[in-house]
Amino acid sequence: MKQKETKASILLVEDEENLRETLTLNLEMENYEVTAVDNGVAALMAIKNEYFDLLILDIMLPEMDGLSVCENIRIQNNDTPILFLSARNSSADRIEGLKKGGDDYLVKPFNLEELLLRIEKLIVKNKKLKDRSLVSDVYTFGKCRIDFSAQEGRDKDGKAFPLSKRESTLLKLLIEHKGEVVSREHILQAVWGYNVYPTTRTIDNFILNFRKYFEKDSRNPKHFHSVRGVGYKFTE
Repeated sequence: MKQKETKASILLVEDEENLRETLTLNLEMENYEVTAVDNGVAALMAIKNEYFDLLILDIMLPEMDGLSVCENIRIQNNDTPILFLSARNSSADRIEGLKKGGDDYLVKPFNLEELLLRIEKLIVKNKKLKDRSLVSDVYTFGKCRIDFSAQEGRDKDGKAFPLSKRESTLLKLLIEHKGEVVSREHILQAVWGYNVYPTTRTIDNFILNFRKYFEKDSRNPKHFHSVRGVGYKFTE
């Protein structure tokens, strides 16, 4: 009988033995391939030596806590989705986990079904991002043109102007997600990095500049949109 293919590979980092074994069993029953370790140092070694579709990371760990593990992984430009598990349930703890580069945060004790749903969503979302067709070095829309390699643009009147590295990175991110709302958190992580968090106004100012460059009527934009309370969107 042909063995069924696994859905995805997961690294589980949990020092509580009973919970680690229970989660491993349940994840394997859902057809995930699971590697389980009990400390942060072992987690970093595993991440270095193997590709994982998702990391489930306890925060309270021996030797190196989960927040430090997450920070280490992000410094290496590894964008593997990270789901924090923690007994800490305050808003400040959740915010700290997300600021360090986590993608989701689930408080112990948790409902297994909820955990499985969150795992599936993170893996599917990450796969879509990796499968997304990348934008070429030169992108045109209407009379506008963006040369990402030269960090130069041509505005609605065909006039050339320089783009800063952050402007270029943000433009590329929005265009790669053409027609979709890109969340503020995603922009912060992709453009500003994990340790620098500007205000929403900073991103708004970038969008306002894009409108000046590329929109015929910046007050009624056709290309660069702010979606209040959610994020930002580019449309052709």
